[in-house]
Amino acid sequence: MDDNLPPAQANAFALPGASVLAIQGPDAVKFAHAQFMSDVAALADGHWHWSGWLTPKGRVIALFALLRFDAQSLCLLLPDASAEALRAALQRFVFRSKVALAARDDRHVHAAFAVPASAGGSRIGDADGIELDMGTPASPRRLSIGERTATIDESAAARWMSFDIAHGLPRLDVSQAEQWTPQQLSLDRLQAYSVKKGCYPGQEIVARTHFLGQAKRGLALFEAEDAVAVGADVIDGERAIGTVVSSVAREAGCDFLAVLPLETDTARLQVGGKPALQRPLLQGLAR
Repeated sequence: MDDNLPPAQANAFALPGASVLAIQGPDAVKFAHAQFMSDVAALADGHWHWSGWLTPKGRVIALFALLRFDAQSLCLLLPDASAEALRAALQRFVFRSKVALAARDDRHVHAAFAVPASAGGSRIGDADGIELDMGTPASPRRLSIGERTATIDESAAARWMSFDIAHGLPRLDVSQAEQWTPQQLSLDRLQAYSVKKGCYPGQEIVARTHFLGQAKRGLALFEAEDAVAVGADVIDGERAIGTVVSSVAREAGCDFLAVLPLETDTARLQVGGKPALQRPLLQGLAR
């Protein structure tokens, strides 16, 4: 790596699980607005927000950052899901829409624990390709999408994921796809879905749950002494009451997110026979 790179680039590391899906054409916004759970039509050009694609039963297939460059050009930054798999699934719904979907394997995603050079909040920057502000005022982070590659640093990537989890951004591997509603994943914290926009897959269930106050489960953040497997049961006494949906190991233990009943006494909870200590979810990743 060039020793003369600016500080924001000098400590960049790859996010190897991330991928990019481009959506382009005269009907790009119309198509995305009809398919995804966020209000794409209301998103301003040059900005991004969290969004997702749901099954007709309102379960999250994929969670992503949706970038709107202009009325004919969008892209999805998928932290965990395959852009090609999502492209193939979405292609079935294009019909006569004037829109082209493309998994951009030529675009690499890398990150740094540094102040963004030109992005801020939901505003997309143009430093080092495409730049996003993925941090908080107290803990800056920058994410870049472009042709340049970065080194693989497993420790830094795990720290990045731990930050996501601590701030309530579920990192969903393939086993957790189509398992949870937006409310069960507490995605209102990220402003990731709309209950006011028109019809989209799963919208009826999402809106009904919201307006009738039927959400009974949500995310909770925990730490444990040992590694915790995604999909593991959260145990209260001898009864399984929840499920681990995201987990990342750190130097001394593990951080994980679990879906639990909203009214839960967490003092006695265990995972894998070991105590689970609840921590408060942090704010700051909503866009």
